[in-house]
Amino acid sequence: RHPLATFFHLFFRVSAIVTYLFCDWFSNSFVACFVTILLLLSFDFWSVKNVTGRLLVGLRWWNQIDEDGKSHWVFEAKRVPTIAASTEAEARIFWLGLIICPVIWTMFFFSTLFSLKLKWLALVIAGISLQTANLYGYIHCKLGGQKTVSRVTSRLFGATDVPKRQSRRIAEDGTEEHGKTGTR
Repeated sequence: RHPLATFFHLFFRVSAIVTYLFCDWFSNSFVACFVTILLLLSFDFWSVKNVTGRLLVGLRWWNQIDEDGKSHWVFEAKRVPTIAASTEAEARIFWLGLIICPVIWTMFFFSTLFSLKLKWLALVIAGISLQTANLYGYIHCKLGGQKTVSRVTSRLFGATDVPKRQSRRIAEDGTEEHGKTGTR
């Protein structure tokens, strides 16, 4: 059902790994290799977090900062009654790519460390961090932090929240403004 999403789920991940392995063969510039791999890792992180996870397995996660400045992690899962064979295959590809790639980057970490190629260490740590962040978020979505969109939005924008925002609005001259819920 989503061949393009499946392609890009694997394309950025595999491209970053292949580029890391063979970049020295094609370029003598460390900076060009570093930037290329980091861009591929960033594209992979964004596409998995915002597109392929939602399309292929119906999972999303994000961080939200409330008015008090507290960070809240939101994990949600779409409730799907039946899974077709094509989406089951896509889900399997999604999870295999999500699990195998951080393992590969961890092996790169140890090989970089033991071969004393310390200039690549920052890049490998970035690869591990980005890949593991997505893996952690999606495992959390799958195993227990499941919230539907309607529950999240009703909790955030419920009717009890509006009076709190109204009572806190104070104009620049120090007078209170009542009845306004829009932006300033």
